[in-house]
Amino acid sequence: MNDGEYKIEVDLQGGSGKATVTSPTKLIVTDGKMQAEIEWSSSHYDYMEVDGKEYYPINTEGNSLFLIDVAELDTDIPIKAETLAMSEPHMIDYTLRFDSSTAAQKFEDSNSVLLIGMVIGMVAVVAVSGVIIGIGRKKKTNVKI
Repeated sequence: MNDGEYKIEVDLQGGSGKATVTSPTKLIVTDGKMQAEIEWSSSHYDYMEVDGKEYYPINTEGNSLFLIDVAELDTDIPIKAETLAMSEPHMIDYTLRFDSSTAAQKFEDSNSVLLIGMVIGMVAVVAVSGVIIGIGRKKKTNVKI
């Protein structure tokens, strides 16, 4: 897969079936190495283990968000995730599967789209204002006394 950011469907299996992860998710490819953002449906996940490597949340508010390494697509990746939602911390076994057939290059994020929209809107307001001012000045210069 070429370097860049992609949207990709991810499937979570295991646990009690109550927890979910956001799908599609962001897949980042840099120098051929893949990383995925995993956002849980809960803010109570404080630790993940993938392929023997430890991961901790990359956010402090909202649902728990992790940036994990992804070795392969289209295969079950066993993970462990610790939740604090129960009376005491519990490590739960899950699997993640990233579906390569759904990978689509993501050229901009929502903030970029919002910024572009704002700039276009401001240009339009300035252009319309210029036309209105120009019409007003033209009317004044044609007034005969």
